[in-house]
Amino acid sequence: MARLAAGDDEAVEELFDRYAPLLYGLARRITGARQLAEEVVQEVFTTLWTHPDRFDPSRGTLRAYLGVQAHRRSVDAVRREVRRTAHEDRLLALSSAEREPAPDATEAVGLVDLVQQAIGRLPAAQRRAVELAYFEGCTQSEVASVLGIPEGTAKSRLRLAQAKLSEWLAPQFLEMA
Repeated sequence: MARLAAGDDEAVEELFDRYAPLLYGLARRITGARQLAEEVVQEVFTTLWTHPDRFDPSRGTLRAYLGVQAHRRSVDAVRREVRRTAHEDRLLALSSAEREPAPDATEAVGLVDLVQQAIGRLPAAQRRAVELAYFEGCTQSEVASVLGIPEGTAKSRLRLAQAKLSEWLAPQFLEMA
């Protein structure tokens, strides 16, 4: 270690020859992957070479120090790999969802007609509340203000309209599925 601290590159080679098989075995057991284990060993020795002062012989042996470093870096590598894989899986799921065929245009027109017919069957007060809320983007408070009714009444009209529309349209959508 004194030679390493003095900048002797051959000291790193000697330490690598002595401890790399041990660290590789440890890293391989934790990561389960040859390439990750090799990267871990490289990181440990690169850090040792660039920061030999981080090793404190009063706290333990060099072998123990390197083993702890390899263990920590192996666990970090596994965590990175899990995050990367999860991210790739999410991207794959999103891209496959985008490739699903869009509903046929004639089918969409049929759905629009069904919904418009159902809305047309609503009582006038409920129909106007639905039009304001869903087609004009008004909030329940704004629906109440436009219609000149209490907010609770606007909420009730929207809730009743939604229940009727669900009752009328559910059988239609089940037939289409």
